[in-house]
Amino acid sequence: MFKRKGRFLFMLILVVIAAYALRHPLSNLPLLKSVNQQGIPSLQAEAAVLLQADTGAVIWSKNANKRLYPASTTKIVTALVALERAKPEEQVKVGKEIHERTSGESSAGLVQGQTMTLRDLLAAMLLPSGNDAARSVAVYIAQKETGKKLTPEQAIDRFAEMMNAKATSLGAKDSHFVNPHGLHDAKHYATAHDLALIAQAAMRQTTFRDLVNQGEYTVKTSSTRLVFENRNKLLQPDSEYFLQGVNGIKTGFTDEAGYCLVSSATRKNQPFIAVVLHSTETDVWLDSKALLQYGFEKS
Repeated sequence: MFKRKGRFLFMLILVVIAAYALRHPLSNLPLLKSVNQQGIPSLQAEAAVLLQADTGAVIWSKNANKRLYPASTTKIVTALVALERAKPEEQVKVGKEIHERTSGESSAGLVQGQTMTLRDLLAAMLLPSGNDAARSVAVYIAQKETGKKLTPEQAIDRFAEMMNAKATSLGAKDSHFVNPHGLHDAKHYATAHDLALIAQAAMRQTTFRDLVNQGEYTVKTSSTRLVFENRNKLLQPDSEYFLQGVNGIKTGFTDEAGYCLVSSATRKNQPFIAVVLHSTETDVWLDSKALLQYGFEKS
């Protein structure tokens, strides 16, 4: 008799649990901002965040406030500072600052004495990730702001001050920049959440938004024709990592930073920004796709 009562009570509990689950599905429960969230694959990145770009709401995060090296995702804030202080059509002469580059670093192949628009220079920096272009942007803006002829070192230091001021104004207070390109420096760091805030602001700039969405960009000068190809594989239709709706933003890599990517995508008029820091060569794409697809599913 006691066994029958026990079985009856057990069955009754199961019925109550099932009824509650039907009325309160897991999809209606609040999102947990941790790597153990249900519905998203485990990411290999050391830090990541998914932001709803219109509202700034954090949809998902992992170590989002951990300071890490950002590599060339730094160039997002470089472009933002430049576009807020100069017009895209302004003419910029490439100077001796391009000779500051070291062997093996990314380059757009610029030559001292070339003249191109700021827009062209930003394309050279954002698509093929040219460090030479980043230095030229920094020197041009710093000299424009100060009204003085500066050495490349002086100009880059002054420009870094502008970068930090801009980041702070956006609420990106856990990051610090010492150069415009993102080459390793122990004092040059950012967080995933800070980079998302910076990217959110940059995507409000029409020129920036247009450039980072292009597969390639052609510049014609009096002496040559340059073609800059976008390194973002999420944007490339023939890539195995292609994702419909992606419209930017910036790749990054150094030995210390690992593989990094700030990406953006829009579906159903819902824009998202994903940041992945210190991932692997393959997982940086898979991590980013997983985040953006998670956003699509929740929108």
